[in-house]
Amino acid sequence: MKPVIVDAVRTPFGKRNGWMSGLHAAEMLGAAQTAVLRRTDTDPQSVEQVIGGCVTPVGEQYGNVARTAWLHAGLPSGAGTTAIDAQCGTAQQAVQLLAGQIAIGAVDVGVACGVEVMSRVPLTPKSGTGLGTARPTGWSIAMPDQYTAADRIARYRGFSRADLDGFGLRSQQLAQQAWDTGRFDAHVLTMEVPAAEGADTPMLVSRDQGLRHTSLDALAALKPTIEGGLHTAGTSSQVSDGASAALLMSARHAESVGAVAKARLLAQCVVGGDTELMLDGPVAAGARLLERTGMSIADIDLFEVNEAFAAVPMSFATALGVDEDRVNVNGGAIALGHPAGATGIRLLANAIDELVRRDAQVAMIAICAAAATTCLILERL
Repeated sequence: MKPVIVDAVRTPFGKRNGWMSGLHAAEMLGAAQTAVLRRTDTDPQSVEQVIGGCVTPVGEQYGNVARTAWLHAGLPSGAGTTAIDAQCGTAQQAVQLLAGQIAIGAVDVGVACGVEVMSRVPLTPKSGTGLGTARPTGWSIAMPDQYTAADRIARYRGFSRADLDGFGLRSQQLAQQAWDTGRFDAHVLTMEVPAAEGADTPMLVSRDQGLRHTSLDALAALKPTIEGGLHTAGTSSQVSDGASAALLMSARHAESVGAVAKARLLAQCVVGGDTELMLDGPVAAGARLLERTGMSIADIDLFEVNEAFAAVPMSFATALGVDEDRVNVNGGAIALGHPAGATGIRLLANAIDELVRRDAQVAMIAICAAAATTCLILERL
């Protein structure tokens, strides 16, 4: 069975305590799940499996948030639902797991999805429950925090603070240009959100909130995230709220019901992050898929590498010899935001639409994470 992507959508991404923060995670994710079915005229009863999740499944996101959202949206209870936490790669890993089920014939129709409402459920509570520590006595593996890891990558690759600031400015400028020219319109939903403080009526939100008008001088004036560090708030991904969903089918089923697929998956992998650099996994994952498929960098038209920090996509491009003008061509998480559980499908949807816009064929998407860097290659149909 060949898995194909029929559609992918996302909500606008709101900034911390911003436009989207009045929505419960299940409301936000349910809106994305419902939209991806409605847009494709897919019978909800045909969905056999929903795989989705978030990075912080506590509080309002506790339990199987993918199923909570599905049921709250009034969708059929017969769909099997699996919740995952694959850190920043959660939504992309949901796509890859679902594609695997389709490939072995276990599923014909499924929804991959993810959500993170970081304003309401910060990423930190999992470690502060009072139920002990995650690492047993005798643990001796030195693993840095994400900020230290990002700076290590920058120093390892020889990137200066000015280099990182330049990439941060590039992300903001490209994202602004993408919004101004309608490049995200096809996959970003218009959402009704609760009224802002002091207002009487709900808001309609149809674009991301995190874009900033900035300059190299303004970025250079920001304090490092950690003392003596290289990255700042201007070269790091934003705390955000958002959800995303993708509809996958077997190619045979899509043809039988007249569904027009947008892309097919050519290859995928998951790799563990280096314990010293931690977030540099996209380099190893990208190299693995090139070797596995026999493809070269020249065979790939576009690359989406999540901008957890500026050094991550910069390292990917440097190590694999990718021209900057093919990487994150519409900006990334530095400008658009990074609701950790939802980002993977944002990258997927953007890549597909940009391939269409350019009349190009192949994209590679990679997301760094401490333990599960995800990477896939897709082909536009």
